[in-house]
Amino acid sequence: MGQPRHALKEWWRSAVIHQVYVRSFADGDGDGTGDLAGVRSKLPYLAELGVDALWFSPWYLSPMKDGGYDVADYRAIDPAFGTLAEAEKLIAEARELGIRTIVDIVPNHVSDQHPWFRAALAGGPERELFHFRPGRGVHGELPPNDWTSQFGGPAWTQLSDGAWYLHLFAPEQPDLNWAHPAVRQEHEDILRFWFERGVAGVRIDSAALPAKDPALPDFVEGRDPHPYVDRDELHDIYRSWRAIADEYDGVFVGEVWLPDSERFARYLRPDELHTAFNFAFMTCPWDADRLRTSIDETLAEHAPVGAPATWVLCNHDVTRTVTRYGRTDTGFDFATKAFGTPTDLALGTRRARAAALLSLALPGAVYVYQGEELGLPEAEIPRDRIEDPMHFRSGGTDPGRDGCRVPLPWEADAPYSGFGSRAEPWLPLPEDWASYAVDRQAQDPGSMLSLYRTAITIRPVFGDGPLTWLPAPDGVLAFARAEGAVLCVVNLAETPADLPPRTQLLLGSGPLTPDGRLPKDTAVWLRA
Repeated sequence: MGQPRHALKEWWRSAVIHQVYVRSFADGDGDGTGDLAGVRSKLPYLAELGVDALWFSPWYLSPMKDGGYDVADYRAIDPAFGTLAEAEKLIAEARELGIRTIVDIVPNHVSDQHPWFRAALAGGPERELFHFRPGRGVHGELPPNDWTSQFGGPAWTQLSDGAWYLHLFAPEQPDLNWAHPAVRQEHEDILRFWFERGVAGVRIDSAALPAKDPALPDFVEGRDPHPYVDRDELHDIYRSWRAIADEYDGVFVGEVWLPDSERFARYLRPDELHTAFNFAFMTCPWDADRLRTSIDETLAEHAPVGAPATWVLCNHDVTRTVTRYGRTDTGFDFATKAFGTPTDLALGTRRARAAALLSLALPGAVYVYQGEELGLPEAEIPRDRIEDPMHFRSGGTDPGRDGCRVPLPWEADAPYSGFGSRAEPWLPLPEDWASYAVDRQAQDPGSMLSLYRTAITIRPVFGDGPLTWLPAPDGVLAFARAEGAVLCVVNLAETPADLPPRTQLLLGSGPLTPDGRLPKDTAVWLRA
């Protein structure tokens, strides 16, 4: 195998990792759905981008009721994407190019088409692997408790035999009973299955949710411990997982949404997960004070356990960065994706370019969601084409997440902007997306793609050391790394800012003013 581009044993501490949402990446067979053949054809592109690893959203057999996060079989690739043999080729071919692979595991639930749940529906002993309960009320007509689904509505569905089953997400995603040893054993076997096929790591979906209070009590605001979030039982599960990962030099990244920094850090102890996603930074508005606070708090909460921070601007669940930052207010609601003022794409693009340099200059690992390196905005999906269950479970009030999952544009003048050759893509590409196509941006030194390629190439100059804040005017973020040898300065103020004296410009998100000052919504990397 080829030598990974980031050859350090603990490569994950400062890696750049590209998130691949297979369904929307590239269509290799022309049927309108992205697939593994499409990804394999674009591996040279990913190598030129300079990333250290690829994180694949679930590519397993699935009815796709929640974009693949409803898994029917973890040991099979969904036919829409390809075959297990193709996945093994992809893992090996990426490795030859120095790119590692991270797969996605969803421990909280499976698909209602999973063999276990189908047997449970038939009344078999497999019901013990899930949370089946009798209903409340005179005739059992009420759910067993008052929990609500993450997608809206009750977290319980009643079967024809009167029993209810728990699903914290869609009804097609029944929650597993992690108190049952068979559930633990199955997931440990799944981890080994993929590590033995050469994956370098595993991303854990909804990592704070799998364990439940056995009594399944009603939810009481402020009750500690929470009946299904951040239960202490989880840590024993992840310690057993870590032992398996250590056998293969594998790594974990957890999706852990927790407001309590001390509780968050517990997941990153040396015998548990290696890293966890940083949602506070991702959801922070374009405001210097709030960004600095987010950065400081992130670094502080990771320090006691010696874990590296992670930085991410967007993912498959969040409105794209250009659209979020293209606001003149801070009224964006991540739950409803609602704003107070219209989007200014020029403003959003300028800020997204600056945010890219900011995130890539911080100590730790960086995740780049596909299309962010192209500066794609959120797409507006016609109502009759929306597929996200969040939209339907909300009664149509939430537009859902499909707007950030639109297929990528590869060739400006090709059908469907080069995503696929024959069939219309599963989600429509906006008519103006030819301007974002990879082939056009690759030829433009001022494009978002060129900025990302250059930044990722230069990024090692920052080293692996800490960050030191520098004095700066209000609205300006300035810090040094590499023992003070390399600086990052970001101007979020309304007026141009002076740059530190006697410095060499390494890279800028935009041009300086004629008198050499840093314009607003612009970032630079400097050598002291």
